[in-house]
Amino acid sequence: MTRNTGFDENDLRTLAGPRSFERGRGYVDAVTAVEVSDGWITATVHGTHAYAVELSLDGPRGLAGECGCPYGMEGNFCKHLVALGLTVLAGPEALPQQRGRARSRAQKLDGWLAGLSRDELLALVREQIAEDRQVRRRLELRAASAHGDLAEVRTRIRELLDVTPFERYGYVEYADAHAYGEQAAQAVSAISALTSTGRGEDAISLSREAMQLLSEVQDGIDDSDGHLGRVGDALAEAHLDACRAAHPDPDETARWLVRHVLSDLDDLTGIDPLDYADVLGEPGMVTVRRLAVEAWRGNRTGWAEKYLMERLAKAGDDVDTVVAVHAADLMPDGSTHLVIARELDAAGRPDEALRWAERGIGEAAAAVTPDIALVDYLCDRYTSAGRLSDTVALRRDVLTDGRSLAAYQQLRTAAQAAGCWQAERARALSLLRADARQGPRSRYAGPALIDALIDDDDIAAAWQAATETGAHDRQWLALADRARASRPSDTLSVYLRLAEPLTKQTGNPVYEQLTSLLLSIRDCHRRLGTEDEFLSYLAALRTAHKRKRNLMRLLDQHGL
Repeated sequence: MTRNTGFDENDLRTLAGPRSFERGRGYVDAVTAVEVSDGWITATVHGTHAYAVELSLDGPRGLAGECGCPYGMEGNFCKHLVALGLTVLAGPEALPQQRGRARSRAQKLDGWLAGLSRDELLALVREQIAEDRQVRRRLELRAASAHGDLAEVRTRIRELLDVTPFERYGYVEYADAHAYGEQAAQAVSAISALTSTGRGEDAISLSREAMQLLSEVQDGIDDSDGHLGRVGDALAEAHLDACRAAHPDPDETARWLVRHVLSDLDDLTGIDPLDYADVLGEPGMVTVRRLAVEAWRGNRTGWAEKYLMERLAKAGDDVDTVVAVHAADLMPDGSTHLVIARELDAAGRPDEALRWAERGIGEAAAAVTPDIALVDYLCDRYTSAGRLSDTVALRRDVLTDGRSLAAYQQLRTAAQAAGCWQAERARALSLLRADARQGPRSRYAGPALIDALIDDDDIAAAWQAATETGAHDRQWLALADRARASRPSDTLSVYLRLAEPLTKQTGNPVYEQLTSLLLSIRDCHRRLGTEDEFLSYLAALRTAHKRKRNLMRLLDQHGL
């Protein structure tokens, strides 16, 4: 129920979803150290690890939350947040009263601090420094920055980025990565502080050094939760802010940016030179474009070189350069041709796009199976242009190259639209029958013939093919389900054969499959007039497996 908190259980269920909400109920007893402030509630919730959890009450979208668990770090309202919300709702008093007391405590604290003398405040700060290493490091950095001691600031930042205290056997494991990420974030805060105090040039230098240091250690850290990635993003932002404040030399900055983007450092920071357009001005951007072209010409297949060239070309609406970048490194399956075709479509050049797509199909056919997305694209273009015979021919080639139900279905759709399905079906089934007769010698993963016949609802032909060439259990089950009314005796044999191995297995999914088969077996016996045989079979099965309580419960639920 709502306890004048500003939210209720329905809000929690809506934000979390039914699954996370129900799981959150089981974590209520794991919530500790609840602290209420004016606009937020924090706590620690003990799960796989102890997670810091915060509910925000007065945000622009109302109730929101953050949690340090992997699911929460992805931006989801997780079970730990649900547990904290439920804890608050179950509290002995309304949240506004708790927030009012928190506000009163804060006011009293402010008043008390304001009444202390300078010596008393110094004594209090020194006490906190002695007890809290994180506070000490932050204040040491501020002191070094205030004194203009760049060497000391650099030393402190190096210490904050040092992984040695967190390593176990030369590696920072998952359990320690969060603590390292928090410490590394202090280094970013120190760099940002330099910018805010008018020392942007020093911040530029130190942020670049910090990027290098982080890149050297990132492979030795289990960053599954993305702590290091967030530090890298913050570091990139700190560098950009420093550049905007200090107005560095555009040419030097452009050269550094290109080197950075083409190096492994960019994996950590994701810097985009276009974000620096206001810092570089047109002269600097000219340098960026020139260096990008030189780098790409020197390595046309390099991922970073291609990305940079494509990014700059798209920003300048230079479609021809985008095409040239992709054309220099074409994938053999035609997937790159499709990228080019879509770029040309977006630029309003559909005829060129079609030629590139057709070229991709032609070049792929000689070496590998064409990318199916390219085939779909080209078939859509042909169909829109009324070139139905070309669509059929392309779908026929796909089926010939790789027998599958999907290829058969797509050929059928195209041929029906073109009015030639009868002839195409005969040709396709002949191909699939030849493949099925090869059995294990076929290079394809199982006979598509039976799937195709079932999909055509040609059950008699499918049953004959399954009998002659063999079929998977999945196919036999589909056939039996379709043919039960017309050939109950044959399908009964199929169901009994499929049920037998399941009686030797355990687990709820197995029990559900077995129950479904038993219902089908009962239906077959009813059609054959042999219900007594089924009752005897079922009684024997129940006696043999009576210890499987979940199975017995399922059978009871279905009247078996």
